[in-house]
Order: sequence, then C-alpha cells, then structure tokens
Amino acid sequence: MKIGIIGAGNVGSGLGKRLATSGHELCFSYSRDPAKLDALVASIGTSARSGTPEEAARFGEVVLLAMTWTQVPDAIAQIGDAADGKIVWSAVNAVNSTMTGLAIGTTTSAAEEIARLLPTSNVVEGIPCNAEILHSPSLDFGADRPGAFVCGDDPQARQIVLSLLSDVGLAPTDAGPLVAARLIEPTGFLIAYLAYAQGMGGANTAMKLLRRNTA
Repeated sequence: MKIGIIGAGNVGSGLGKRLATSGHELCFSYSRDPAKLDALVASIGTSARSGTPEEAARFGEVVLLAMTWTQVPDAIAQIGDAADGKIVWSAVNAVNSTMTGLAIGTTTSAAEEIARLLPTSNVVEGIPCNAEILHSPSLDFGADRPGAFVCGDDPQARQIVLSLLSDVGLAPTDAGPLVAARLIEPTGFLIAYLAYAQGMGGANTAMKLLRRNTA
C-alpha cells in the first residue's frame, strides 16, 4: 500500500522502516529537522520519499498520524482536505507536555478528538506498545510478539490497520469501535510508565492480550 506518514519521530520512523521492509511505499512529512527527514528517506531507499503533510496525505491510501498530541491541530491544518475519504491511522496518544500523564481521557480520547477534526476520514487508532521496540533488531519476546490494540468505527478500515500492524511485526487485537480508545490510550501510557519511569527499558517492555480457548 501507499502510506503517507505525518510525523517522523520515533513512532513514525520506526513504523515506516518496518512497513517499508514489508513492501509498502511511504511518503514521510512533518519533521522539525528537514535534514533528519532526508536522512530517514535515504536510509530506506526507493520505496520512500518526503513531502509536505498535504502531499503525504494525498499520496497515501492510508494516512498515518505519528506526532505528539500538542502537534495534532497544526498537523491536521496542514493536511487540509487531502485525507478526505481516506483511512487515517492514529498512533497518537494524548500524553501531556510534561510526560507525566494524559492531557485528556475517560470521557474522550486523542483518537475521538482527531475524528472530530477529520469528520470525512475513517479514523482508526493503532498505537504500538512503545516506540523504542520498533527500533530494536527483533520484536520477539521469546515465542511471543508485542501486542497492540486497534479500534475504529469502520470495520474494513480496522482490518487494514490490523494487517499493517501485523506487517510491522506486532500481534494486534481488534478492540472494536473508536470509543475503545478511551481505554487503549491509558493502557499505552501505563506501558510507557513501566518502561521508562521504572527503568525497565523501552526495548524490553511490551504487552500482549492472552486469550484462553474454552471451546
């Protein structure tokens, strides 16, 4: 698939590199450092290019949002109408500016607020367990792969993001409609808290849903 990536930090670059390895075409955008963006594209090769957020959104069959929560309004303003009718994959968590908690939650979520800003797009949330894992040589934890939860109101759009996360090397779980983001985002922050605040290390900390077959 063609994927336009808005945000080239740890999450955007980590997902992008792994998606490129699986054969997807990428257009990266929205970096504070143009030289860093150019270096990222060069490191991936011919399957990647760079552009403006609007160009990346027009390029992608799926538009991946991978910026910080505080950057969301500016990034979406720069996208304009280029994501109309498209799947917008949000990997944004509403972490506050001091990295001590979530800026919003319980009654709404980053994904739901993004959907309000992009009412003509199919917003799906799929947040990797933490960015550092994406840059590890291997995602394997013994026989297991790290999990991720996916939610969105369009079932077909959810399935596409589930497939893309599988291509990345994660073990995603379909969590249903977008309202589930109110639970997913605090869970994601908990993993980050355990990884960093308690010194476990981002590349060594992950989550996975386990289900027992009772049939």
